[in-house]
Amino acid sequence: MSLRIIEISAPEDSSEKIRALAERYEAIDCWQSDRKSWLQKKEDNRLTSRILVDVKNQQDMLDALQRAVSNNDDWRIILLPVEATLPRPIEEEPQKKNSNGNGKFQLKNILRGSVTREELHADMERGAMITVDFLLLVALSSLVAGIGLIQSDVAVVIGAMVIAPLLGPNLALAFGAALGDKSLIIKAIKTNVVGLTFTLVIAILASFLVSDNAVLASTEMMNRTSVGFASIILALASGAAAVLSLTMGVSSALVGVMVAVALMPPAVTLGVTLGNNQLDLAYGSFLLLATNVVCVNLSAQAIFRLKGIKPRTWYEEKNAKKASKINSFIWLVMLAILAILIWLKKQHLG
Repeated sequence: MSLRIIEISAPEDSSEKIRALAERYEAIDCWQSDRKSWLQKKEDNRLTSRILVDVKNQQDMLDALQRAVSNNDDWRIILLPVEATLPRPIEEEPQKKNSNGNGKFQLKNILRGSVTREELHADMERGAMITVDFLLLVALSSLVAGIGLIQSDVAVVIGAMVIAPLLGPNLALAFGAALGDKSLIIKAIKTNVVGLTFTLVIAILASFLVSDNAVLASTEMMNRTSVGFASIILALASGAAAVLSLTMGVSSALVGVMVAVALMPPAVTLGVTLGNNQLDLAYGSFLLLATNVVCVNLSAQAIFRLKGIKPRTWYEEKNAKKASKINSFIWLVMLAILAILIWLKKQHLG
């Protein structure tokens, strides 16, 4: 059983509501203290409540607590991980009824992860920020990928895939679309454009040091100039796996996703082939890069929605559904166009 502590600092008159919500959402334990922090003023009447809860109920309880205390001027909710607790909580038998009191089967309750919407939002915002560290990682991973591709060194190419930060803004874009968060969507798009453009500029400049024959002799680079329908399936599966690993709190699985649907090697290949005026090869690497970007966003957004990632309020949820539909339609149209282009390329080669 995975546990969390939800700590609520709110006016004392909210304590009854907090205790009632802890009972409603089957909290394991709940305790309260009127001890003030050193920042609180003497006339401050806030009460600190702590609720020990199973991760399966944390999102619903967190939303309910926000509704209960957000009408006050002075409140704060903090989510804390729990490594262990004694005595160990007794795991109850699965109940036929869900927390809403009915027996209706809900797929989102089965797929719900151990990470809350708020935690995911913080992670996604970090991944969508253009910082000096982000630009340095893009530059370094571009150079490492370029060397690995030219030398056909698989280990070096994999290293570049792992350190490349380009997956973050794509997942942030999908997450922003699922929530209808326009500011996050705009940030993610800007970061994507900056990251890919910076990669292409570095690769084009590096192409002056690489001969046409070196490109043709590189097995790893030539692999990034061919794309098929299997690439679409791979990218869709990898995008879904990335979101599942994030929502389940298994960040180590992201390393495998980065390798499976890497954006850096095809982007570097595109830059090098463009710089060498090898337009036919550049077209193939462009198709592979575009396919990975489109499919990762499409499948990631689908999994976010399937797992019940949505805004807290009804009004925000309504806008999020609209934004999600528009975003999904755009990605589906782009995927259809890419599929046609891939088919035409296969026919031309055939």
